[in-house]
Amino acid sequence: MLVLVTYDVSFDDPNGPARLRRIAKICEDFGTRVQYSVFECDLEPDQWVRLKARLLDTYDEAVDSLRFYMLGKNWRRRIEHHGAKAALDLFKSPLII
Repeated sequence: MLVLVTYDVSFDDPNGPARLRRIAKICEDFGTRVQYSVFECDLEPDQWVRLKARLLDTYDEAVDSLRFYMLGKNWRRRIEHHGAKAALDLFKSPLII
């Protein structure tokens, strides 16, 4: 299932920049950055549980914001992209590592 993760971390808090880096790193472990604070994460159910738990343990609910948009398994027909930095579709293109 595809989950779109967005976040906003407060820099008014002195720990904000470090928390922002930790949240970004967690998202990088599970998905692809499509904008500065936006990640597309194609996940299995157990990965979704781990990602959400790690993010909720990291952010500060008093000053930060996390949003999860569940696009499901049929996400390809729900996303329309225009402009630069088109996301890599791992299911249409060969991936060489």
